[in-house]
Amino acid sequence: MNNVATSRHVHVPVQTERVTLVGVFAIILVGAIYAGYHLVDDLASVPAEAIMPYILLGIALLIALGFEFVNGFHDTANAVATVIYTHSLPAYIAVVWSGIFNLLGVLASSGAVAFGIISLLPVELILHVGSSAGFAMVFALLIAAIIWNIGTWFFGIPNSSSHTLIGSIIGVGLMNQMLSPSSGTAGVDWNQVYGVGRALGFSPLIGFVLSALLLLLSKAMIRIPKLYTAPVGSAPPPWWIRGLLILTCTGVSFAHGSNDGQKGMGLIMLILIGTVPTAYALNRTIGPDQAPVFATLSTRTGDVLAKHAAAGDVKDPSAVLTDTLRTKTIQPDEMAALGAMVKTVAAQVAKFHSLSDVPANQVGNMRNEMYLLSENIGFVKKHAADSFSADEWNDVGAYKKAIDNGTKFIPTWVKVAVAIALGLGTMIGWKRIVITVGEKIGKDHLTYAQGASAEIVAMATIGLADAYGLPVSTTHVLSSGVAGTMVANGSGLQWATIRNLIMAWVLTLPASIIIAGALYFVFRQVF
Repeated sequence: MNNVATSRHVHVPVQTERVTLVGVFAIILVGAIYAGYHLVDDLASVPAEAIMPYILLGIALLIALGFEFVNGFHDTANAVATVIYTHSLPAYIAVVWSGIFNLLGVLASSGAVAFGIISLLPVELILHVGSSAGFAMVFALLIAAIIWNIGTWFFGIPNSSSHTLIGSIIGVGLMNQMLSPSSGTAGVDWNQVYGVGRALGFSPLIGFVLSALLLLLSKAMIRIPKLYTAPVGSAPPPWWIRGLLILTCTGVSFAHGSNDGQKGMGLIMLILIGTVPTAYALNRTIGPDQAPVFATLSTRTGDVLAKHAAAGDVKDPSAVLTDTLRTKTIQPDEMAALGAMVKTVAAQVAKFHSLSDVPANQVGNMRNEMYLLSENIGFVKKHAADSFSADEWNDVGAYKKAIDNGTKFIPTWVKVAVAIALGLGTMIGWKRIVITVGEKIGKDHLTYAQGASAEIVAMATIGLADAYGLPVSTTHVLSSGVAGTMVANGSGLQWATIRNLIMAWVLTLPASIIIAGALYFVFRQVF
């Protein structure tokens, strides 16, 4: 291997590391106190009828944050690999810098990816997440993802936490269907899985091809030899190259936080809804001032649905809407059921004036009704859009957005807790993955232009996916981007590493499916 960096280049000076860690852990302590205070404050308004839900809540939150902690081993570590191996930043500063911008990315995230992940789960488990089966689902898919991520991290193989989590969800869905084959129990939404899998499957190819093309384009247009040379010794590059690489590292870290951080947030919200629905099933920040607007939107949407509904009443609108999501087929009474449910929810909001005043014993049911409305409207728009005019969809779409504001929300303290878990994972477990990306993909040392090309493509790809609510893998995009630049540069690849990466990519889905399915079976018996 030619002039490849060794692990001494990522050595952290002990004294400087201690000073830095004191400051970082001070920030983490403040964040943990903030998250803990707001959690306790939220729970204070919940009537304490039994201790068990709180025990389950604590265990589930620890497991969910543990998943994000392990996520930091893999995905966030990729963001700092290029700046460390081009000596643009010392390792300890790079890790802290990346952690800060992961935090900002998490805080700025929209939540679209979080709720996109949740929609992959069987519908009856989402509607009854507080049941024994709901708890078994959450525990199984999180623990399965952690087991596989730790295993690949131990061997220094960059693996996608997104890929692992999707596999775990499929495993739970399949086992859920196998346990009740004759009851019509929902399994896996293969259309949703296909859409998410397509994003995960194509992202490595996008990273490889675009990074290679960007490097070749740079060589043709930016004729500065220094950009295309490997670092000499441990000396940092010129300030302008250093600035470029720090900028790309910052962008990847921010994009990673805004995309990957959401996966844990969505699952934490499921946990909170299942254990303490009174506090988290509905967005209680929506006050009485918004009730008149909601009433107007409900009336308009009801009028639109009435035009398209078949004559006659629907005895059980909830069952019809649930069947649509379970079977992935629009039911004959779909429009009538939607119209009836719109009237039911409108009457409840009018009665209580705001979501914050909904009685505790009705919160869970109202949340499920609003969830069914939102998901069914989305399903109808996707599969029967021609049934409505553009103006009608404007009214129905505005109504959907209003009910989503009531159910699809993420408290700030959840975002802070996830960001802290990601940052801690990066600081503790970064070295194995960084060494693989920096040393073991190509046969030559990473050049400045290669590092910048791979990170620019990763930053753009993840940011674009986030805008469309699609989960992608930072690991896949960046590591394949580095490989693409090595090929474009004529440096050659270390095929032992590439083989391991491909094997991890191929085995992650079946392995996580099997592990999660087995755990779900066991936990169903336990709970």
